[in-house]
Amino acid sequence: MAATAHHPKITATMPAALRKKWAAWGQAGQDSFALVMEARKGVPAATAFEVAEAFQLQANELEAIYELSTKTLRSYSQEKKTLSVASSEKTLKIISLYNLGLEVFGEAAAFLRWLDKPAHGLDQEVPLRLLETSGGIDLVAEELTRIAYGDLS
Repeated sequence: MAATAHHPKITATMPAALRKKWAAWGQAGQDSFALVMEARKGVPAATAFEVAEAFQLQANELEAIYELSTKTLRSYSQEKKTLSVASSEKTLKIISLYNLGLEVFGEAAAFLRWLDKPAHGLDQEVPLRLLETSGGIDLVAEELTRIAYGDLS
């Protein structure tokens, strides 16, 4: 999977098994205890490239999120390694965020456009840039929830 692949509606092109896995992981991301337990098991490193494809990330954006070079991520992926607990937790939260974004915006393209523009509720920060930390992911999820409930302040 190329990190720069662009799909207007990723859910339509995602293989069924991947959609099912992401749906399950997205649910885990909504339950703090389940999130921690799943993160402790470790998420396959290859999932970082799934995240890159779904979010249409450039290599430098992927590296900023995982604090690893794409070369290292590719090596881990080829060796069937799992991500660290912290990176696994971040990945699960990002997948949950993606699922929430699809719910709020109805399609990946609209969600991805929103992610790439300064957000009023995030003090004009670009939401995509906040995905580098677990707390930033939480802030973006909170903003999506506010949007879902019509609170655009």
